[in-house]
Amino acid sequence: QVQVVESGGGLVQPGGSLRLSCVASGIFHIALTEWYRHSPGKQRERVADISGPGATDYAASVKGRFTISRDSARRTVYLEMNNLTPDDTGNYSCKVWGTTEETPKLTRGFWGQGTQVTVSS
Repeated sequence: QVQVVESGGGLVQPGGSLRLSCVASGIFHIALTEWYRHSPGKQRERVADISGPGATDYAASVKGRFTISRDSARRTVYLEMNNLTPDDTGNYSCKVWGTTEETPKLTRGFWGQGTQVTVSS
């Protein structure tokens, strides 16, 4: 069964930090994992991604503050968020690109439900 589960969101004061986790199950040969956020009144924005070989990329708005990393043994991708501002508020979701047992030759993207991050004093 394919499952993508995010966790680690919450309420944090400006300047604070959070670490989000994205755990994938039932997905193989993961080619890319992306973190997106959907903030109130804004379009969904890709904030960071990490490729299969480990290359990373960040949106300009988070570069230098957010760090994406991976623990392959735990099939988990982390998003470390520092120096948070109210503009970082939103629902953060993970999209994992890989194959499944049912379709081993087709790489598809699978979304999680997201985790809410609220930055407020």
